[in-house]
Amino acid sequence: QVQLVESGGGLVQAGGSLRLSCEASGRTFSRDTMGWFRQAPGKEREFVGAVSRGGLSTYYADSVKGRFTMSRDNAKNTVDLQMNSLKPEDSAVYYCVARSGSGWTTGAHHYEHWGQGTQVTVSS
Repeated sequence: QVQLVESGGGLVQAGGSLRLSCEASGRTFSRDTMGWFRQAPGKEREFVGAVSRGGLSTYYADSVKGRFTMSRDNAKNTVDLQMNSLKPEDSAVYYCVARSGSGWTTGAHHYEHWGQGTQVTVSS
């Protein structure tokens, strides 16, 4: 059973930065593509980005490209999301996700494992 635990959410002013972290346990971390989704009140879950199993490749939603950066440390079983130039529309619950295998997909149903989420609030 894979467990994902997020940390690092909070309240920040527009233009500020936050770094989210996710720690995984339960199986071989390096076999999973890792990603982040977010969900704002009244909206569907939205793909944010993903990082390849080896950590060399990343893929981002257009809405965060150039502002958010993902990285992973397979030795520590962690994946981070550095968020810069935050906007009020980035406010949401952010979820760490994992899927076995490689390849990019933005569909939430493709990710088998989800963390419980961490709240990010960006004030204007």
